[in-house]
Amino acid sequence: MKTKTLDDLFLDTLKDIYYAERKILKALPKMARGAQSAELKAAFEKHHEETQGQIERLQEVFEMLGKPARGKTCPAIDGILEEGEEILDSFKGSEALDAGLVAAAQAVEHYEMARYGTLRNWAELLGHTDAVNLFQKTLTEEEATDSALTKLAEGSVNKAAVAAA
Repeated sequence: MKTKTLDDLFLDTLKDIYYAERKILKALPKMARGAQSAELKAAFEKHHEETQGQIERLQEVFEMLGKPARGKTCPAIDGILEEGEEILDSFKGSEALDAGLVAAAQAVEHYEMARYGTLRNWAELLGHTDAVNLFQKTLTEEEATDSALTKLAEGSVNKAAVAAA
């Protein structure tokens, strides 16, 4: 059996995040529809647009590597998104819904930040300089989204959930 290399792991992780981003792209409109706060709804819509660009950047990386852009099932993102669905269903109509949606969205963002940070570092080690820049651009967007979600949670969403209690 052939020994697996960092190149193999890099490609495997790239397929993982490609699958994840495509699943996230499908989930964001549903989260936006479920959000009660106009600000949260707008944040999900903005991130939907960003996610489309992130998928395009991943496709560029696949092209640079001479590989087809194919995803690989990612149980982690499936589970995180399933938790978000449960929050949508269980807390519909509740003042706590938006707080739960922010928490679910941040779980997604943290997963993505972990993946993109790792891919950026491995791309650097493997000499994929153009990919490093693409991963960094996406990582910066994910960090900004996470920060915006934190501000939203601390500014109004969590307080609204407490006030209704």
